[in-house]
Amino acid sequence: MGLNAPAGRSRLWLILLLPYIALLWVPFYNDTRPSFAGFPFFYWYQFLWVPLTSLLIYVVYRGVK
Repeated sequence: MGLNAPAGRSRLWLILLLPYIALLWVPFYNDTRPSFAGFPFFYWYQFLWVPLTSLLIYVVYRGVK
């Protein structure tokens, strides 16, 4: 990605801000309910972002490549 990259490709990197913002905003998910499979919301929300972040990284990688 250089200075001559199309605007759409350079904006694709902004997708990677989603997990950062979603996990940085702790008051949003600092709760025990709803629980899922015995895990409080606080934990499964963070666990959910692990595969989602991997998927987003893949999408950005394929879009920029």
